[in-house]
Amino acid sequence: MTVQIFAAAAVRARPQRRILAKLGGFLRPAMPTRRLATALLLAVAGCFAGLAPQARAEGYSPDAQKVLSRAFAAAGGRGWYLLRGWRETGRRDGFAYEAWIDPVRYGLRVETRQPQGLQIQGFNGQAVWQVTPGGAVTAVNDHVDLARARTEAFFAANCFFFPGRFDARGDYRGVRALRGRAYDVVRVTPWASETRDLWFDQRTHLLARIVDPAARRGGGVAVSDYRRVGPVLIAFRYAPEPGTPGGVLARTRDSVAFTPSDRAAFSLDRTLDVGKAQRNVAAAAAAAAP
Repeated sequence: MTVQIFAAAAVRARPQRRILAKLGGFLRPAMPTRRLATALLLAVAGCFAGLAPQARAEGYSPDAQKVLSRAFAAAGGRGWYLLRGWRETGRRDGFAYEAWIDPVRYGLRVETRQPQGLQIQGFNGQAVWQVTPGGAVTAVNDHVDLARARTEAFFAANCFFFPGRFDARGDYRGVRALRGRAYDVVRVTPWASETRDLWFDQRTHLLARIVDPAARRGGGVAVSDYRRVGPVLIAFRYAPEPGTPGGVLARTRDSVAFTPSDRAAFSLDRTLDVGKAQRNVAAAAAAAAP
């Protein structure tokens, strides 16, 4: 980038040097042509140098990139580029669930089987929606709910491995020690989302903890039980630590299958029939009750 800037400035300076050379003696007492051209180049470079820190703030810092590059290699490297979507099953907060994730574009759909029935939640990058076990349908697009959904979709798919796909900022926060182990901590903030501190084990370079730095109390989510699925390593256990703020659910994966994402599954239109069926079931159950 810097070389291109200097080259462009030099090209623009060539006609100026020819004009200055023709003026000759008029400018010699003030500054020689070569010195003036050099001063112009330095001035242009100085202007862009002042903008460089702001440009870096829009992506990952060099130190953050080093940590994430090591983590990327340890978790499967270029195998992550082969993924176009995945489906997983497991348990969330004790309830069986099935989820579909899109690592190429924002997309998350979670179906949880609760005692009252099936609850469906989705996010397609534009709106958040859900269908309750009773069949009630809600869709919102306020900033708070969108930020929360975008955050969950980003970190569920390890989207911090793809800086070219998603707009996020990342900074290296240094080394932290916990229970005799050392971790490299990278603070990542996806665009219009919530910030998370990612703790990478210095021995394995794998993600070991996720911490919300905005939480008043300490604690985080321990990430463990890595298994190879296809070309990559996937964590199968996410366990909230003592002191973790409420609302963070424990999650264990039972199975993971990499399949291309059906974008329609992340939108509400595809799910309206499910909501209607659930309302019919709820109505039938209410009618049959004594």
